[in-house]
Amino acid sequence: MAPTPLPLEQMPGVGGGGYLPAGQEGNRSGGNNTMSMSVLIDFIIQRTYHELTVLAELLPRKTDMERKVEIYDYAARTRHLFTRLNALVKWGNSVSKVDKSSQIMSFLDKQNMLFVETADMLARMSRETLVRARLPNFHIPAAVEVLTTGTYNRLPTCIRERIVPPDAITAAEKKQTLLRLNQVIQHRLVTGKLLPQMREFRIRNGRVTFEVKHEFSVALTVMGDSPNVPWRLLDIDILVEDKETGDGKALVHPLQVNYIHQLIQARLVENPNALSEVYNCLHYFCQSLQLEVLYTQTLRLNYERLDENNITVEEYLPGVKLTVSYWRDLKSELGYRLTVQSDPSEIGRPLAVVHVPSLGAKESADVADRAVRSEHLSMERLIVHTVYIRSVSRLSDLKLEFQAFLKDVDFNLQGTPAILTVPVLSPCLRAEQIHITIDTHTGMFRCHVPKHLDCPITDEMQDSLNGDRSKLPSLLSELRYWITHRRCEKTLQHLPATATETLPFLTLPDQELLQQGRHKIYVKLHRHPNIILVVQLKEKSHMPNEMEYTFHLGFVAYQKDEVDVIDDGAKQLVSVVAQSQSEIPKFYTKLMRLIEFDTFVATHGPGTDVDAEISPHKRKSNGDILAPPAKQQKTIFPAYFIPELAHVVAMCDEKIPFMNLAQTLSKHNIPHSGLQVEANATSLVLKILALPQPGKTPPVVGGEANKPPTLSAPAAPLPKIESHVWEDLQRRVLSISVRSQTNKNSQVRIWVVEFVFYSTPLQSSHQKEQGSRRTVYLTYEQANHDFSKTVEDLLNDWSKIVYLYALVYDFADHIKNKRHSLTDMLVVKSYSFMNLLVGYGPKKEVSCNIYWSVQSHGFRLTFVGGMSAVNAHSMMRDQLAQHLNQQHSLTQVAHILHETYSPMSSIAKLPVLPILGVPRPNVPVLSFCMLPQSPCLMRLTYQAVYCLELRFRANRLVSIRDGASSRFERNVIEEFTPIQGLKAFLSKYVDESAMYRGRAPHEDDNPLSPMGMEDNFGGPSSVAGVSAGGSSPFLGAGMRGPQSPRDSGLRFPAPHTPPSSSNPHTPASPHPGAGGGGGGGGSTQGHGNFNLTSPPAPHMPHPSPGGLMPSSPLNPQPSPHMVHSPGPNTLYMPSHQDSPFTAMSPANNNWPGSPSLPRPSPRPGQSPEHKSTGGGPVGGPSGSGGGGTRGSLNRPWAGAVPTLLTHEALETICRPSPHPNKDINVTDMSPLERFLGCVYMRRQLHRNIQSEETLTALNSTEPGVVLFKVDGLQCQVMLNQMHMQSLHLKVTQLPPMPDKPTFQLSPDDLLVIEQYFDTRVAAPPYRPNSLHSICRLLNMPAQVLKDFVQIMRLELKPELGGDHLKWTVQMCMRMPPSAVPIVPSGNACVVLGRLKILFFLHITKIPYNGKDWKDSPSLVLPIVYDITTNITQMAERREQVQSPMMTTASTLLRRFAEYNVQTNQCSLFPAITDLLTNLQLNTTDLPPPQPNQAIGPPVGVGVGVGSSPNPMMPMQQLQPQVGPQGPVGPGGYPQLGPNPGGPQ
Repeated sequence: MAPTPLPLEQMPGVGGGGYLPAGQEGNRSGGNNTMSMSVLIDFIIQRTYHELTVLAELLPRKTDMERKVEIYDYAARTRHLFTRLNALVKWGNSVSKVDKSSQIMSFLDKQNMLFVETADMLARMSRETLVRARLPNFHIPAAVEVLTTGTYNRLPTCIRERIVPPDAITAAEKKQTLLRLNQVIQHRLVTGKLLPQMREFRIRNGRVTFEVKHEFSVALTVMGDSPNVPWRLLDIDILVEDKETGDGKALVHPLQVNYIHQLIQARLVENPNALSEVYNCLHYFCQSLQLEVLYTQTLRLNYERLDENNITVEEYLPGVKLTVSYWRDLKSELGYRLTVQSDPSEIGRPLAVVHVPSLGAKESADVADRAVRSEHLSMERLIVHTVYIRSVSRLSDLKLEFQAFLKDVDFNLQGTPAILTVPVLSPCLRAEQIHITIDTHTGMFRCHVPKHLDCPITDEMQDSLNGDRSKLPSLLSELRYWITHRRCEKTLQHLPATATETLPFLTLPDQELLQQGRHKIYVKLHRHPNIILVVQLKEKSHMPNEMEYTFHLGFVAYQKDEVDVIDDGAKQLVSVVAQSQSEIPKFYTKLMRLIEFDTFVATHGPGTDVDAEISPHKRKSNGDILAPPAKQQKTIFPAYFIPELAHVVAMCDEKIPFMNLAQTLSKHNIPHSGLQVEANATSLVLKILALPQPGKTPPVVGGEANKPPTLSAPAAPLPKIESHVWEDLQRRVLSISVRSQTNKNSQVRIWVVEFVFYSTPLQSSHQKEQGSRRTVYLTYEQANHDFSKTVEDLLNDWSKIVYLYALVYDFADHIKNKRHSLTDMLVVKSYSFMNLLVGYGPKKEVSCNIYWSVQSHGFRLTFVGGMSAVNAHSMMRDQLAQHLNQQHSLTQVAHILHETYSPMSSIAKLPVLPILGVPRPNVPVLSFCMLPQSPCLMRLTYQAVYCLELRFRANRLVSIRDGASSRFERNVIEEFTPIQGLKAFLSKYVDESAMYRGRAPHEDDNPLSPMGMEDNFGGPSSVAGVSAGGSSPFLGAGMRGPQSPRDSGLRFPAPHTPPSSSNPHTPASPHPGAGGGGGGGGSTQGHGNFNLTSPPAPHMPHPSPGGLMPSSPLNPQPSPHMVHSPGPNTLYMPSHQDSPFTAMSPANNNWPGSPSLPRPSPRPGQSPEHKSTGGGPVGGPSGSGGGGTRGSLNRPWAGAVPTLLTHEALETICRPSPHPNKDINVTDMSPLERFLGCVYMRRQLHRNIQSEETLTALNSTEPGVVLFKVDGLQCQVMLNQMHMQSLHLKVTQLPPMPDKPTFQLSPDDLLVIEQYFDTRVAAPPYRPNSLHSICRLLNMPAQVLKDFVQIMRLELKPELGGDHLKWTVQMCMRMPPSAVPIVPSGNACVVLGRLKILFFLHITKIPYNGKDWKDSPSLVLPIVYDITTNITQMAERREQVQSPMMTTASTLLRRFAEYNVQTNQCSLFPAITDLLTNLQLNTTDLPPPQPNQAIGPPVGVGVGVGSSPNPMMPMQQLQPQVGPQGPVGPGGYPQLGPNPGGPQ
């Protein structure tokens, strides 16, 4: 139980006195003590805390029930104590009178007590003290002596004699006495008899100390100088210790030492040989103690560490001897034991050790000195040293037995414990030697090989050592072979080979070498599964410790059973058995052939120095001048490394692939010089003397299985290699060498074929290609063992070199001809016989890499851009490659690349990124898509709706036409839409002077045929490139001048119409296959020099695209079917792999020379010869856009007529530039993209008008103008005729109806609508859903539209709002993704439903205090205006709590609707103005701006609608137009369907 604390009354200082503060002791009286209340409370708290601390320490050791009882008792005591304290405090508030009374009573009691005590004291003095009171006699002499002298000498002398000690002698007297005593002791020792064992003593300080090592130390003295005074024994120290089992304690108890002290002291009295008696007593005692210690240690060893079979105490006589036996397992007649005993003949000698069988006197004394006669008395030391001497003796005997049959072998016996090492091989590592030792416990022999602990022979050898030793020679021989096998495995560890001792033979071969029991090793080569290396091992007769190695190369085959037939090809070196996965695995081996190697020849190559192996004891002849120096040392290999085996395996692994490759080359009739060793023995090399010409490869010698695989027929004819070109290449080939290397990264063996050429016909600017010696390195893997494939790959790479060389050979002649000006067009950066890298362009920084592709049987081109320019030719890589494969002329490709670089670079500047919102918000559409048709024909599609066809021509001209017009039919292509106004747009960029630049005077009399222009590189004859007899239209500019009247510089081919004027209405034939433009349709001309003496009729219905024929009013509409173009049924035919637009028309060569079908009339009822009513002819060539009226240029079919532009003009319309309208602040776009975007927006507006019921379409007399009307307004949308890159809206007020008065908008309001349409709706990015929103706004009631116009005005000119506006406003024409998902993102966000209008406003906080617009917060607010109630409010969600931002804005709109709405005025704009003025948001309520979100000032179209990450609240009562049960959008909002008239 826990100690119970004292109650408060029993505590010292509480109620009884003790712990009162200082100064309060006087307040106590008799038995009435008082205490301060604070002290009392302090004591109570200390007691409570003390009890709680004690309870916390004692409770964990008690049971659960006891803990509960203790806790309850503690709580009861503490509650009782504090209850009493509480009562005392309450009582103390009203005890002032009691305190006064108690103080008075205390004072009176104290006074009474003083009176009583005084009376008692007086009575006691009178009765007891004063009765015996007498005055003594004063001792005047003593007083006088003390007062005068300060001392008192009259005390009795007995006090001095009994109490005061005598004075001590001085230090000098003490020293004199001890010196005299030393002399007396020395005289005693000299005159007395002293034993030899006690000759070591020392005399000091009057005593003599005798010390016997390892036994005792004794100190004696004499008590006087008389010779009869006996010796006095002073001290005895026993020196015997037990450091192993004594635990540092003394072996003799002090009482025992005291007893011995008394015994010896008694014998010293009247004893003539006192010192001998002292030695005899102590010596006998110490020897007995030593024997007892050894006996105790032996018992402890036997009990704790060793058993009775290892060590046993045979006899123990205390004080006499101790006999211990060991190695009891050995069968010996006498056994092995040792005896520690005292000398019975002479008692003064120390303990002696006797061995059975006996050891030499020297070894026995050494054992005794180490274990018994030392400071460390140890039986374990005695036994260990004895066992060591016994082991050395037995191992020495064994060494003599080994030397009997192992001559000239260095044995080694050393170490503790003793180990005998026996070398097995020569040379031999110490870890490979046999280590023989003796088990210290049992005495048995133990042997092992440290490096090969798992050797199975060591167990048999150990048994032989302990038993029959006649088997040792044979076991050593087996161990020698076994270690040699392990050495072979270690040698092959880092070589691609594996050593094994057996092979799975079904029938054992007849060769004697492969019979069982022979010492041999099979080495499997990893890279050659059909080759094995048999290594025969044999001991040298004169030196058994050395091994001889004989090598045999075997060819094996694998079979699954005995009846499996093996092909005869397995006997050949090149055979590699290929086994399919479905066959049964072939596990068994059959030897086909075995070849023996000459070891010396196999290990000594042409570079091996034989003289280095001469014995160092032999002298060289004086005439051996070329011998290596005498200091040259032979390479020292580790003992476990067999250099002969490693050399032979490496030789086989390296030479076998060369032999296989050489045989494969011979099968392919490729001459070679065989395997050779290069100079200085650096590597092996296989020289190929010649390679066959590609296309004329000789047949493979062998069966069908060895024939190369048949490749598919090439799509294009292979280039013809002329004989002089082949002979020139053969002269340049200096050598073809095949070497083998290892890849450092993958560690895979590869073939390296080195071609060495003498110079090249084409000089390059590469730094490493300036010398006359050119090398080409080709690599092939060796992992698959398919040497036929390696040879085929080599021949394929050789074909790459040959075909490219044939191409370069002709190109080298042209590049040297200055008339061609090829050096100005391009520069040869590199020609490595495998690749040709040319640079072209203005700075020659873009590159084209030309090489031969074996897979496609043709040349391939890769294009790389430069540092400051991209290479746009990569998009027509396949077309250029096809042209090169058909024409086989690098000169034509160089001209094409040079002439088309500028227009292709311009086209590459057009954006090709996918965009959303056209035509559907969630469907991405490419803005521009490039579709190359041929090297000089390119199709551009815009948003998969419009198509442009571009033709690249000479003199830096480009022909552009509308690609939607078919060349084969009278209608347009279904996939595309004609571009209205394309002709007028392109005519603004026509350079009239460029059309006549570089033309000869005779060309004005012979205008060119339009069909020739269109068909070159664009018609059916050029779909697959250029016909076999044609040429590029760019060659005339650099190859021939326009001097000849019959050679017009090859700018354009000849016309297709014959020279006839009988029928002026006969148009040109649409089939160029019969004319001179195609080489395969009956043309006898092999090049592009055609007859141009037959000009077409001046009233030809197809205007000349060359710009030489003036426009005629008789042909306002050219026939679109006169020009060859892919039809809709051939756009995506998969018949050609290069482009979907290269399919041939079936009408290509069916009717050569026949007239075309009648052309369609430009409008109903008008013939082609009828004059146009649109006005007279306009000067300038019609083909270039300079002729024709505005109406004819804007017709949909006008774009089908090609328009010629210069490269500079094409760069102008394709390069991004600022918008012509400065009010539209957008990123730079190309004029072409802006024009097509405007045309697309106008088309979508027209479709929207036709689908919307609220919009009424009106007929317009001007083409390209969209005219419609809404309620009270007439709208006209047209292109800006100045630059045709922006749409303009013209709004006019319709006259009011007499029966229906309408609200009239002011001209200023109409101007705001027009400006808003121009800068916000029809501006980039061109999204048709913005048109839906503006059309819905225009269809609203005039009063509501008036307020929307005010919002538009405030958006266009924020400064009109004054300084009181805190926010800027923008109307959202499309649904922003960050707004409330009422309408799908990207759709029109102005929605009408049930006389309610839903629209979205994007408001941005106006920055102040120098802040930037990007730091200003912005919101997207969904606003709902109810037309019937004239209330403007926010769309809110009922079921959820609004966000703080939306709550503030909604509260302002609700408050405005309650107090400021006027019945005769629309509340929309005033409510928005009030919101922009009074809306204030806390910065903590605003979410952080989204990354990459640009927030700018609300000016320009680039601001857009912005985005806000906060989820907006949807409207409550707005119903979609799809019906009352419409679909539900995300978040529980009503999902509005797409616009009825919008693009789908």
